Amino acid sequence: MPLPNIFTPEVTNNLLQRIETLTPSSQANWGKMNVSQMLAHCNVTYEMMFENIHPKPNAILKFILKLLVKKKVVDETTYPKESRTAPAFLITTEKDFQKEKERLIQYMKKTQELGEIYFDGRESHSFGILTKVEWNNMLYKHLDHHLRQFGA
Repeated sequence: MPLPNIFTPEVTNNLLQRIETLTPSSQANWGKMNVSQMLAHCNVTYEMMFENIHPKPNAILKFILKLLVKKKVVDETTYPKESRTAPAFLITTEKDFQKEKERLIQYMKKTQELGEIYFDGRESHSFGILTKVEWNNMLYKHLDHHLRQFGA
């Protein structure tokens, strides 16, 4: 079953409403991150899309990621609880809740405003060229997974 289209205002607004229910004291239903770290973790995806602050994987690692990880990231199946994360996404230091929340909101709005045409055929940091459906699935299910992690 297709995932909700994150490029539409309705879906983005629904996710933003869920983010607004989070507070600095929101507790995780699973996992090791606190809510501020989770928001920072979600920002990494957007940093890889819009900022040049994360090193790109070398050719061998990119090949392995495309071969072994890409399908799990871009298909329509939800992530299981306690899923392992890539090293670049590990957040172990304390983060400022409000700052990370605002960053995530701005990244989400930018993504929705750019739209699916902008992303269709665009290269991913780790997986090569993705379709608009693959971008949507990757973005939506990652956010949904972590919002469910914190009961939002």
